Amino acid sequence: MHSKGHLHDSGASFEPFLLVSFALVILIYIGAAAYSGRKYNKWPVSRTLFWILGVMSAASALIGPLADRAHMDFTAHMVGHLLLGMIAPILLVLAAPITLALRTLDVQSARRLSRLLKSRPLRTLTNPIFASILNIGGLWILYTTGLYGAMHHNIILHALVHFHVFAAGYLFSASMIYIDPAPHPLSFKFRIIVFAFSLAGHDILSKYIYAHPPSGVMKAQAESGGMLMFYAGDAVDVVLICLLCYQWFKAARPRGSLAI
Repeated sequence: MHSKGHLHDSGASFEPFLLVSFALVILIYIGAAAYSGRKYNKWPVSRTLFWILGVMSAASALIGPLADRAHMDFTAHMVGHLLLGMIAPILLVLAAPITLALRTLDVQSARRLSRLLKSRPLRTLTNPIFASILNIGGLWILYTTGLYGAMHHNIILHALVHFHVFAAGYLFSASMIYIDPAPHPLSFKFRIIVFAFSLAGHDILSKYIYAHPPSGVMKAQAESGGMLMFYAGDAVDVVLICLLCYQWFKAARPRGSLAI
């Protein structure tokens, strides 16, 4: 792989800032949960745990030993991709941050947030088709063009790519499983069909990476990274499928039926 020492040194200078930012994000959520619990019913501890684990997953992909190794090892980079773009988004969606914000904010701020959620741009972003294009399409551009090689020589481009991977992953997860309020809900059948095409696109890309290494990646590392993307990515997707099917089961179950 290309030498990335200069970029690594530049990224290391941002690590203290990122570490403090991630810690603040966790503390703000915990504080909001405690405040919400005093005003309404107690906020579920499981959601707080999901949030902490989700933030830690994202943080481990950006700072620390894994992030350092990812500059030189494509397999480590792929582990970071799975943490930042798949595992962290699902955990954070399960933490229901929008619901917590609506419970915590004052009336006027909560109304403004509700209007934003109902706006046309947010309706487009949270549409499963658009979210899938952002998520899977972005990965195709990253790994089949010179973008992957270029991002390791430009700290701004490196940060933008990682932000896109996380944001697209979060939008995709949120568009498939409705944990927070969904002002424009779509049917389970529609979401499952879109999910199936997205899963196929992700699997095909992993096989393409295996056979056609991205810019600057050695063949052996491309094969290892492609296999990790295929098998570990499918394992994460199975979790998302189970959550979606469970929600469908709950929605279709007749009222008053015995809990299983």
